[in-house]
Amino acid sequence: MSGQKILIIEDEIKIARFLELELKYEGYIVEQCHDGRVGLDKATSEIFDLILLDIMLPSLNGLEVLRRLRQLSSVPVIMLTAKDEIMDKVMGLDIGANDYMTKPFAIEELLARIRSTLKNMPAIKETLNVLSIRGLTLDLDQRMVTYNTIQIELTKTEFDLLKYLMDNKNIVLTRNKIIDIVWGYEYMGDTNVVDVYIRYLRSKIDDKFSVKFIHTVRGVGYVLKDE
Repeated sequence: MSGQKILIIEDEIKIARFLELELKYEGYIVEQCHDGRVGLDKATSEIFDLILLDIMLPSLNGLEVLRRLRQLSSVPVIMLTAKDEIMDKVMGLDIGANDYMTKPFAIEELLARIRSTLKNMPAIKETLNVLSIRGLTLDLDQRMVTYNTIQIELTKTEFDLLKYLMDNKNIVLTRNKIIDIVWGYEYMGDTNVVDVYIRYLRSKIDDKFSVKFIHTVRGVGYVLKDE
């Protein structure tokens, strides 16, 4: 029995339930949801070994879910969709899907692809899920941040913002780009929210530990420097 945890994001409840039963029979721990936005929140707030992701979803389509997920996580994703156009497959793989299956599919083939994908992941999981810069460490699996082993309590948005800054260390990021990635394209509020959350991070990291990680580039945005 595998004991590995799989998230199914699929709006067709009968299909989701069928997949859940088959996967549980194979020994996987399974959770399911039927909405893109809810699925994204679950995928980024909990730890999963693999995600089965449909494209046609309410609230947020699967490609957008995957695009946002890839800014925060390297969890393997297999796309499941009724669409069979080449461009859909290409787009999904370009965004970061590990594999792609078109409905209807044989459950035996899906199970084989799940086993193959999971088999290829452990060797790289360790290095992809921990970021460390000058004593500041971000652990994606545990959603934990520390500075020189001292734990720093962050909200989900603060964590996601710090992750994006650390992923792009030494690169100046505009407020609009940060908004798109951390808050999402649908966010219609003021870009000043970025300045507010940068202040939150500085108060919890830079100011608290008397270090200088986050730098302001006037008229442009922010950069986290690894120096």
